[in-house]
Amino acid sequence: MKKTIPLTALGFILLYLGAGLVHVPLQIGSPLAAQSKTHAGELADPLAQLSERFESVAARVSPAVVSVEAVKPPKANTGGNGNGKSKPVEESGSGVIVKLDAKPGYFVVTNNHVVSQARTDQITIHLADGRLFRPGQVWSDPETDIALLSLDGAVNLPTAALGNSDHTRAGRWVLAIGSPFGLNQSVTHGIISARDRGQVSLGSTIRIKEFLQTDAAINPGSSGGPLLDLNGDVIGINTAIASHNGSNSGVSFSIPINLVKRVLSQMLQGSVQRGYLGMQLATSLEPKDALRVGLDRVQGALVEKVFPQTPAAEAGLQADDVILQIDTVAVRTENHLINLIAGLPSGQRVRLQVWRNRSLVTLDAVVGDWAKAQTRFQ
Repeated sequence: MKKTIPLTALGFILLYLGAGLVHVPLQIGSPLAAQSKTHAGELADPLAQLSERFESVAARVSPAVVSVEAVKPPKANTGGNGNGKSKPVEESGSGVIVKLDAKPGYFVVTNNHVVSQARTDQITIHLADGRLFRPGQVWSDPETDIALLSLDGAVNLPTAALGNSDHTRAGRWVLAIGSPFGLNQSVTHGIISARDRGQVSLGSTIRIKEFLQTDAAINPGSSGGPLLDLNGDVIGINTAIASHNGSNSGVSFSIPINLVKRVLSQMLQGSVQRGYLGMQLATSLEPKDALRVGLDRVQGALVEKVFPQTPAAEAGLQADDVILQIDTVAVRTENHLINLIAGLPSGQRVRLQVWRNRSLVTLDAVVGDWAKAQTRFQ
């Protein structure tokens, strides 16, 4: 019968079996003892180096991580207390202090859902050294859940460097810093579990989703905090967790920093520009649908509806088309297609490879301006 051995006893049992096989007593100072000590040292050194790297990154970046509190207007009262009144909503999250090329000064990057609907005088930024700030100005982009807060008049603040999330691969070590449950400057670690996750439901306003997935522990209050590589560079902004009970389950999501940088730059220039075609896509291409239309794999974006007088309609797209490729880029999912089109400027011409009636069709489309057209599709 198979026997379970507690971890606390495992080392002893392995040593015991080894001694029983060799039948040689291990004396202090013997060559075998020296060799064993060397092997133990070789094993410990990489772990010690990794631990020191974690410590170094945490020490360098933690001072630039802040907690953010926002008081928002009360929601409509549905509690039936009869007085028609409800209390203001208090939201707490995290953020990271950065400097940006587009504008001088200090800024805090956080999530839009942490500060949305709150006035600047209702937002409090707590620095690691105890100082408090009100933001001078707030920029926000609900579609990516990104917000930027200015720290007017601040001097000599610690900042974090923004890295390159395109270099991030599954399996790479990462650290997350934030204020889960109000516990400021909490550091957790894990790895990148996957890239380009879009199958995440985060509310109706968040449309652009290409998350980094990580198993670093992220909990309520961590929203807006940085995800860091072992160089101490910010590679993501922590946003959401997949959980049945509201606490960390090892599946967390961060906005890639390259997307954040692109949005921040456009925010400071006046507005975030996005392209659109004007169609409704299926939330996913199911295997049964792929087989129904004659595809041998689940890949592409299934068109459910084409809105009239839009670039999609003018290009000739139809319901039940599966868009497989934009120019030279293969479309993985419906969310990938949304991100690709959203990242293109208005007026750009693109070539679409479409699967229709069990054969390939090529269509040309001109990308439209989502900012001008979005009121039609909200």
